[in-house]
Amino acid sequence: MKMNSAMRHGGRLLAMTVAACGIAAATTLPAAAEEQPTREQLMADCGSGEGKCTFNSPKLGDAYLGEFRQVSDSLFNCSTSDATQSMTWNDTVGSTDSVGVSVTAGGKIAGIVDLSVTASYSHSWSSTHSESSSLNMTVKPGEVGWISRAQVMQQVSGTWQTHYDSPKWDHYYWFFEDTITGPAKNGTDGTSNAVVVKSRKMTAQEKKSCAADAHTGRAFVQQR
Repeated sequence: MKMNSAMRHGGRLLAMTVAACGIAAATTLPAAAEEQPTREQLMADCGSGEGKCTFNSPKLGDAYLGEFRQVSDSLFNCSTSDATQSMTWNDTVGSTDSVGVSVTAGGKIAGIVDLSVTASYSHSWSSTHSESSSLNMTVKPGEVGWISRAQVMQQVSGTWQTHYDSPKWDHYYWFFEDTITGPAKNGTDGTSNAVVVKSRKMTAQEKKSCAADAHTGRAFVQQR
């Protein structure tokens, strides 16, 4: 009978904790009192291991192609004919949560999310992706060219549960919802990574630099 009473009391305490914490922890405003931690504080405790955290009920969104970003140096053509050169590119794409906090590779946060997704979807989740290669690029006279790349991305949404051995902010448990955006495997949901060569006309200032920097009549590479 005592055990049943304790269980009922514990159930009510957990329910009240969820109701009290779910709203407060979901905001990014500074804590108004010790009982109201911020999401950043809870995530920091998950990352350090002070809080025993799980990422519950993960839901994967549809894959999509992320924004194109420059991944190579720039090739300026100060000559009067096309300039062709092999350019090396490299790209590293990481993950961020719903408030823009980086989810680093190999950290506790990334590992917790990977464990949750793997258990639910039978395939691993990665918080970062790195890739590099080279590509021949042709730039017309008076133009500047570079290589851009777009990574297949995917969001995973779930609820963080943080458990403390001793009450923190007056509770053992804290909960908050989160959405993490990170790189997905090439070909996920039929979406593929893309690498393209882009170019534009030089600005007036850039054209002046061709002569000022003794680049007249040739192409040169400027580091990004």
